[in-house]
Amino acid sequence: MKDAHGVVIVFNPDLPSHLKEIETWYSCFVQQQQLLDSQCLLVAHHKPGSAVDSEGPSLAAPLNKLKLIQSSLEEDPEDVRMEFMKYFKSIVNLLNESRDREEMSIIT
Repeated sequence: MKDAHGVVIVFNPDLPSHLKEIETWYSCFVQQQQLLDSQCLLVAHHKPGSAVDSEGPSLAAPLNKLKLIQSSLEEDPEDVRMEFMKYFKSIVNLLNESRDREEMSIIT
């Protein structure tokens, strides 16, 4: 069930090179696999002691359309966990929908 995969890209927003590298990761693991943008989650992980920008990093298109969460385990690890669980549930829903479509195609 190809369309039930998900990709989580974790990067350090304080490193300009990471912002360029996530474009490559997105191209290889999302676009080339023909996944939906909703199947990709970006996690801007901030090192301990670094400032968290509430607006998030400035991302080039098409990355700016993806779900982005700010991760700082010092600040509020529970928020990160909750956002990841929402993302995980959306992937499970896609898996269930894909399985249902596959079963219906067999029946009809």
